[in-house]
Order: sequence, then C-alpha cells, then structure tokens
Amino acid sequence: MSTDGDGSLEGGANFGGGGSGAGAGASPGGGGDAAELLSGLALASFRLNGQFLHVAEELAKPAGMTAAWWQVLGAVLGEPLPVAGIARVMGMTRQGVQRIADLLVERGLAEYHPNPAHRRAKLLQPTDAGREAISKIVPGHRAFADRLVAELGPETARTTLAALTHLTSTLTTLTNT
Repeated sequence: MSTDGDGSLEGGANFGGGGSGAGAGASPGGGGDAAELLSGLALASFRLNGQFLHVAEELAKPAGMTAAWWQVLGAVLGEPLPVAGIARVMGMTRQGVQRIADLLVERGLAEYHPNPAHRRAKLLQPTDAGREAISKIVPGHRAFADRLVAELGPETARTTLAALTHLTSTLTTLTNT
C-alpha cells in the first residue's frame, strides 16, 4: 500500500485520520461508512500495536532482552515449535522469526532440537538461561497488567479482549492468513 502525500491511501481510503477519513462521522455500531470504520479500526490497531511494543520494550529491559526476543521466546515456553509455527502463532514473518531465533540461540537463550515431524524444520526451545530471562520480566509484566486492568476495569478488559480476538479471527478468515 502506498499513500498519497496527505496520508490517504491511493484510491481514496484514508488511514491518515484527516479530512473525511477515520473517525469522521463513523460511529461504532452506527451506520458509519464501512471504509471509515475500516480506517478507524486500522488506525486504532496501529496505535495500539505501537503502545504495546513500547510497553513490551520497557518490560523486557530488565532481562536484557527486546520485545521481539521476548515474543519469540515466549511462543516456545509451553512447547518447542519450528520457526514457521512461531511465525504463524505470533503473526510475524518467518524470516523475522528466523533472525530472532538465531540470535536467541547465539546468546544461549534458546536452542534448536531435531523435529521428528520434519527433518529440516528444527524445533526452537528455551534454555534454562532463556527461562530465567523470562522470569525477570514477570514481576514488571504482572505489575503493569494489574495497573491496566484496574484502570479499564475487569469487565471492560474482558470485553476488549473478546472484540480484538473476534477482529483477528475475522481478518484471518477474510485474508486467509
């Protein structure tokens, strides 16, 4: 997607938030134009993603990690996965996950193991050092989670999670990703 100089997408869609684009006249649940609703959802999601990445970077710092390292390592805490599986679960590119996985292995936070289901697609799994690094993130994560849920209220937090999960599922259906 490319944008015109004013932040609107070529063809008239506006993800830039100006003029008649996102938010102008679109009311949640109301009869707003579908294109305006899409723009509003996209802009809110982009901003939310940026905010979560900022929070994640701050939470990962005490462990000497980045948000991306935490994301990839966190994906394999429960069970080892191949790089492609991590990418699918986390909504990342396979190449991006591969680069991060290799860094985690290089730094001793994860290791590759043979995959009985696929000879070439090795399984990534955290090392003891990787689990220890994640454990350093937990207190800050818990404290921030408590603050966020206290500010939103538990019911609003659950409703928001359900709406985001539904949006993700719908986009997956519509885009086959």
